[in-house]
Amino acid sequence: MSTTIEKQARFNARLPKEQKLLFERASVLGGFRNLTDFILQTAQKRAKEIIEEKEEVIASKKDAEIFYDAITNFRAPSKKLKEALNDYNQFLSNEQ
Repeated sequence: MSTTIEKQARFNARLPKEQKLLFERASVLGGFRNLTDFILQTAQKRAKEIIEEKEEVIASKKDAEIFYDAITNFRAPSKKLKEALNDYNQFLSNEQ
């Protein structure tokens, strides 16, 4: 008989009473089962947004580096690239 045991970790936080009351009110108004569900779901959603945003910035920086490298370290077109250009030009001339 095999069972799957879910690994869990504990997270404790101390916060001002006013903040706890605010979170409790939001959890009730938001239809969450309890304060823990509200905090975990809200934190998880925001964490995913932050990660996505930062990864997008990192990707765009990498793209900028690749582009900068391409225009500053000019390389002569390869034989295949020249052939592709010729094929494209022939395609355009046949379209007219």
